[in-house]
Amino acid sequence: MAEKTLRLSLSPEIAYQPAMLHQHLCGLIKVQPNTLNYRIQSRSIDARNSNIKVNLVVDVYVGEELPQLIDINFQYKDVSHRPRVIIVGSGPAGMFAALRLIELGFKPVIVERGQDARARRHDLAAINKKHVVNPESNYCFGEGGAGTYSDGKLYTRSKKRGDINRILQILVKHGANPDILFEAHPHIGTNKLPKLVMELRQTIIDCGGEVHFNAKMTDMGIANNRINYIELENGDRLSGEAYVLATGHSARDVFRFLNDKQILIEAKPFAMGVRVEHPQAWVDENRYHNHDRGDYLPAASYSLVTQTKYEGKQRGMFSFCMCPGGFIVPASTAHGEMVVNGMSPSKRNSKYANSGVVVAVEPEDWKAFEGFGALAALKFQEAFEASVYQNLEAPQAAPAQRLTDFMEGKTSSSLPESSYLPGFTSAALHDLLPKNFVRRMRQGFADFNRKMRGYVSDEAVIVGVESRTSSPVRIPRNKETYQHPQVLNLYPAGEGAGYAGGIMSAAMDGERIAEAISYNLRDNK
Repeated sequence: MAEKTLRLSLSPEIAYQPAMLHQHLCGLIKVQPNTLNYRIQSRSIDARNSNIKVNLVVDVYVGEELPQLIDINFQYKDVSHRPRVIIVGSGPAGMFAALRLIELGFKPVIVERGQDARARRHDLAAINKKHVVNPESNYCFGEGGAGTYSDGKLYTRSKKRGDINRILQILVKHGANPDILFEAHPHIGTNKLPKLVMELRQTIIDCGGEVHFNAKMTDMGIANNRINYIELENGDRLSGEAYVLATGHSARDVFRFLNDKQILIEAKPFAMGVRVEHPQAWVDENRYHNHDRGDYLPAASYSLVTQTKYEGKQRGMFSFCMCPGGFIVPASTAHGEMVVNGMSPSKRNSKYANSGVVVAVEPEDWKAFEGFGALAALKFQEAFEASVYQNLEAPQAAPAQRLTDFMEGKTSSSLPESSYLPGFTSAALHDLLPKNFVRRMRQGFADFNRKMRGYVSDEAVIVGVESRTSSPVRIPRNKETYQHPQVLNLYPAGEGAGYAGGIMSAAMDGERIAEAISYNLRDNK
């Protein structure tokens, strides 16, 4: 039990230096330094005016040891000989479903089309240096899913999806910095996530689960509305009591496969647009009111949203996956398409800041592809990425334009330096993007510039295209049992199924799926 809980508003120098914070707390409650321990409960920055403060909630213990950091007892059992659950995909939904299944007494068997996190680095180097995309192992596919090498932000707007603190504690248990338990916007960093993902995998294996890489699912054996087995590309067949489909938002072959099998899927709205990159120093200056952020404040970020109107119809435009001190990366999953994403290392020490800026995509946008039925939104997304690719000077040399030139409708004669390693193609993005998106984005950027003076500038560059914000397909499931309405032992999960939008929400969805499987297979008998 905490001796006292304090709510403080402190300078960054004190709030971010443990020794100074300890000294400050001792002075506040007038005790000797060797008698006081403390633990931060929450920490957030208040930069609403030039007198920047850090808000802290701190539990102070006098003459007591700190309570255990991890206060959840994770029951990871030996499940070597327990009923098997096949999990397709090793992203956060798949991995956290596996861990929860172990706790519930089931043996998870994960099959992943891509490579393990360490081997995956070679495929990423090939994209960045040689502009060669491995369609099975890239920034989207491979151990840990898209999140492993795409930043590692750990917050979600939805508080109803599950136990956020439980997911954070699992990550800390497997090596994440304990700061993620109290930061307002926790972040691990793309440089540290691979090791963490490998630790999660090791727990699964140590408990008797299985993880198979380079194991692409190519078929399902279905009879009497149930899956009997899945077949891998090498001909192996795997069977279990239940099957979790957690393949991510870019597994287009899986969506086509389900459609061909006449397994119900639905076209789903998503969002698309561009990446916008600014100098990090400008973002710091704007957010911190012309103050040098110094040695203590983190690289500043922003979150912007506005409403746009075109032909009498309103649609939202918003910043997405903002990466302070980060890099733009190529996120294509096949040859002949152009897609970008963003990431930040743990220190967020790049001199650039980038963010996706996207506009909602609605059914009227994919009207020309209505003949593809449930795949109509996917075909729209696919055609858009392919059309942009055809205008590149070299594969993965992303189309880019100064933001001022985009607003004025002219091709940039030169481009600023950038974090994007494969390089740029100077392009008229106002001609490549659909007309209604251009109109809306110009309105939106003008509003962003009113909210952040200087947002539209010669130093800001837009890079195309940001089109994998979420899945263009939803795989339906029963709201109570989480089973597919047609295939009763199939459990769609995570981003690819249309039920998550990031690491945290996908992880919580995976846990929820595991609990549903346990209830349906055992507790409900």
